[in-house]
Amino acid sequence: MKGDIFLLVDGSAIVHRAYHAMPPLTTSKGLQTGAIHGFFSMLLKVIHQLKPKHIAIAFDRPTPTFRKQLYVGYQANRPKMESELSEQFEAIIKILVKANIPVYAVDGFEADDVIGTISELANKKGEITYIVTGDRDMMQLVDSDTKVLMPIKGISEVSVYDAEKVREKFGINPDKIVELKALMGDASDNYPGVAGVGPKTAATLIDEYGTVDNVYKNIDNIASKNPKLAQKLIDGAEAAALAKKLAKILTDVPFTFNMHECEMKNVDANLWKDTLSSYEMKSLPKRIDEVFGPNGEITEAKKNNQMKLL
Repeated sequence: MKGDIFLLVDGSAIVHRAYHAMPPLTTSKGLQTGAIHGFFSMLLKVIHQLKPKHIAIAFDRPTPTFRKQLYVGYQANRPKMESELSEQFEAIIKILVKANIPVYAVDGFEADDVIGTISELANKKGEITYIVTGDRDMMQLVDSDTKVLMPIKGISEVSVYDAEKVREKFGINPDKIVELKALMGDASDNYPGVAGVGPKTAATLIDEYGTVDNVYKNIDNIASKNPKLAQKLIDGAEAAALAKKLAKILTDVPFTFNMHECEMKNVDANLWKDTLSSYEMKSLPKRIDEVFGPNGEITEAKKNNQMKLL
């Protein structure tokens, strides 16, 4: 690694992950805290393991994004957030703010775009970014300066994706993921690609031609080999162009960003402990003491408390 670590957390994705992975814990007043406990347990483990110099958490905003404006059906299949989860989202953000951990959310954009932008800025400053997320779209950001930490077993085990691991898992380089999704679409985000073109065919085309643009530049060559496929591509040209715009994570979102505000040394461990205690958390405040130590500096991780990084 060439420099310090900037830890970026996809707050929206990880809170959802924690909510479904944890049992329904509640306070004496009936407030559910399973997602709160799971989120901060995971965050503390990653901090302890990686010892980042900088940290930031990004969240989605409830307002429509530019992708929704491009395609009205974008993410239309997502269920409405349960009230129990919504309350915990609010509590998690409140705790982060109290602990002086920077939180970013920008109207019109997703947390992915905010993370992509901060990652780009951090890389230019010579830092390695580690992105904690459950969203596979983030794999497109992976390069020599950017890794993705993807939970693979609840929130206790995380797989580290570098470029080699992405190629091993998906059969393509990270910078080709957008090209792939342009042809095959994304059912989880509810947008189509080229009708009749699935993952295998899309991967074959991108492997041979490199980009969607080159696929269409070579449509005559494809037609000579497979007329039916060529016709599908012709019929789906507009859908492919739209899908590519929807799949691409932005790295130039306009918002105020201050690198110094994201320094780990600014984190207020005592206020973090007090706020967690107000939600009747007992083990997490003790965990903060283990992670930060008496001087507020991140201590060496003990083997029995390490998150499994696979």
